[in-house]
Amino acid sequence: MSNLEFPSDRRYTKDHEWARKDGQEILVGVSAFAVEQLGDITLVNVDVKVGDSVEVGKSFGTIESVKTLSDMFAPVSGKITKINEALNDKPELINEDCNKTWMVAIAPSNPAEFEALLDQAAYAAHVKASAH
Repeated sequence: MSNLEFPSDRRYTKDHEWARKDGQEILVGVSAFAVEQLGDITLVNVDVKVGDSVEVGKSFGTIESVKTLSDMFAPVSGKITKINEALNDKPELINEDCNKTWMVAIAPSNPAEFEALLDQAAYAAHVKASAH
């Protein structure tokens, strides 16, 4: 495992999504560990539309790479407020900078769900344990 960066300005899921507060919204992306495991990303398929509700832990789309197809899971419940349409034409943006490239924005319905996610240290420990 290379030297992966897990910014401290966000929370993480055990499924390797990140969630970062942006005003009243939560931006959702995939962690550097997930990108390292996936390899070159070839397609991002978001199965929800703006205004749709999502539930914590439920799939909202998939990421396809040269290695595999992986579900993406909502880190919090709420309504989809934005979808990063740039990923339709350039899914490789996630490979280029996964810590800046978000997939969806969610207006959370239960703020406690965000607080229950893993912080940077807990996520780094989770990655280290799952890499063995």
